[in-house]
Amino acid sequence: MNLLRALATVSSMTFLSRVLGYARDFFIARLFGAGLATDAFFVAFRIPNLLRRLFAEGAFSQAFVPILSEYRNRQSPEDTRTLVDAVATLLGVALVIAAALGIAAAPFIVYVTAPGFAADPGKFELTVSLLRITFPYIAFISLVALAAGVLNAWSRFAVPAFTPVLLNVSFIVGAAFFADRFDPPVRVLAWAVFVGGVLQLALQLPFLARIGMLPRWRLNLHHPGVTRVLKLMAPAVFGVSVSQISLLINTIFASFLVSGSVSWLYYADRLMEFPAGVLGVAVGTILLPSLSRHHASGATGEYARLLDWGLRVTLLLAAPAAAALAVLAVPLVATLFHYGRFASEDVWMTRQALVAYSIGLVGMILVKILAPGFYARQNVVTPVKIGIFTLVATQAMNAAFIVPLKHAGLALAIGLGACLNAGLLYYHLRRRAIYDPQPGWAQFAAKLVIAVGAMAAVLYYAMGPAAWWLSAHWQQKVPAVAGLVALGVLVYLGLLYAFGLRWRDFSRQEPS
Repeated sequence: MNLLRALATVSSMTFLSRVLGYARDFFIARLFGAGLATDAFFVAFRIPNLLRRLFAEGAFSQAFVPILSEYRNRQSPEDTRTLVDAVATLLGVALVIAAALGIAAAPFIVYVTAPGFAADPGKFELTVSLLRITFPYIAFISLVALAAGVLNAWSRFAVPAFTPVLLNVSFIVGAAFFADRFDPPVRVLAWAVFVGGVLQLALQLPFLARIGMLPRWRLNLHHPGVTRVLKLMAPAVFGVSVSQISLLINTIFASFLVSGSVSWLYYADRLMEFPAGVLGVAVGTILLPSLSRHHASGATGEYARLLDWGLRVTLLLAAPAAAALAVLAVPLVATLFHYGRFASEDVWMTRQALVAYSIGLVGMILVKILAPGFYARQNVVTPVKIGIFTLVATQAMNAAFIVPLKHAGLALAIGLGACLNAGLLYYHLRRRAIYDPQPGWAQFAAKLVIAVGAMAAVLYYAMGPAAWWLSAHWQQKVPAVAGLVALGVLVYLGLLYAFGLRWRDFSRQEPS
């Protein structure tokens, strides 16, 4: 398996999902703007979405995939099948219970996660009703994460990467064609979440059957593999998902700010998640199974070299993305969202949050690469300690930044906290001799800094005044922003090529 080709496959599928995600946000921004209704929906969606990242894609995947890879390498096919059956059965039972409890406790959950909404009874009740519709999403998407973990362990990366597209399709169809059939119209978005979860799970099942891993009912609480997954999963919640916990706490802070603050942070977060998903999630997805295999076989040298490859590829792609988001914040926000009820003030407020997020984007992405370096070795203690420390530090920064910077201060705290998290993970990987940098880092870093700086300067002078982006029609803005992106790519890749870097330098073969 060529890792660079696998990365291109996963990234392209994630890219398609993110593009459709922007289409969905375009419809939401145009139809609902940034106000009471969207604040209510984003809080109602963020809670199950946070649980998805914490338990499904975060802690569960990091705990399950290394053990599944170990079983596949060391145990018989039947033992591996038994592990999948036992984990899927227990997960399914737990999810049904969790969904029922979440629906029943919706008022309490909203009060805890967005206490500022309690001052407006209408806003509070709307959020509660939307949360009761969206909460079952955590059950569907957790089972999707289980299926994705199995498929990724078999190097079937394309299907799990494509699956999120269906959620965005559900949003777009619901907002475009069915909003006027709901009262209030924003309720259609909650039902789009529910339907999207069902569609994603339905897509995965045939591919599990094709590799002979479609789960069967097998409730076995004493299965040794299940016990190990649970032991790794509980503390892994903190180690993997510190930034997501911080986002939830940010929602609590933002609920006390002016109406629209939650929505401005959401739209900025959506833009920031584009490179974070296309790069960080994609690289982390293909790294974890391979790292787990190297650990299971005792190949420590290959383990370190694979981490080094992941870090270089990540910096090569993440650094220019962070710089471009900061420089092109107004053109991007205005082109994607400045329509209908999304006013010029919303553009500027979202731009502030996006610039703040971009400062920590590289750190956010690096966490997704460095954390698997521990979890593939089934080491949860170190990242958990780092995660707890980072969480405390992030909340201290929230308290310091929220008064002078308002909602942008909350975004800045998230970014700086991610950089702290990444730095500590890197330090402990080096300290424990898990990762040994390969030769050539100084020259690589120098070339990268020069190319990113030149690209940022060119984009800054080429984008023109902000007033044009706020007044131009979409027919003018779309080709203009596409031209800026193309210009940035041309300058950046052109300089790297002139410095002697070639894509073949980053090619790497791994067993399937």
